[in-house]
Amino acid sequence: MFGTASSLKTACMAIVLALVTATAGCTSLYKNHGYVPPDEDLNRLVAGVDTRAKVDDLIGAPSAAGMLAGGDYYYVRSRVRTYGMKRPEVIDRQVLAISFDNAGVIANIERFDLQDGHTVVLSRRVTESSVEGKGFLASIMDNFGNINPANFF
Repeated sequence: MFGTASSLKTACMAIVLALVTATAGCTSLYKNHGYVPPDEDLNRLVAGVDTRAKVDDLIGAPSAAGMLAGGDYYYVRSRVRTYGMKRPEVIDRQVLAISFDNAGVIANIERFDLQDGHTVVLSRRVTESSVEGKGFLASIMDNFGNINPANFF
């Protein structure tokens, strides 16, 4: 039916290769982004006692800071899973917020995770095109009266 033993072996190898390729395409890929200090380092910080300089020395500069000069510190870490052809999905997010009082002393240390977050819908503002629906000649004719010969010299 298949001919020789070598052609049967080749067909089996092709089937195995196709199955391995299909299985490898359905493997989840994980990417980690950002940094949140470990609990051991955070336990060495004392709210109401330690300052911004101590935070910088102990756990390093944050990945994001408050908008104003001397604002709060935010450390963010995300883990994203990509599975096959599906859209990437954030499966874990940790946010560490360290707030300071006016003197630069730690006021509060808070930790948030993915369940604490809210989806923020960003508005998309696009400038309308003034040439939409116009042909090439109509665009040229609209600009014909706007030419000033004094601009050429």
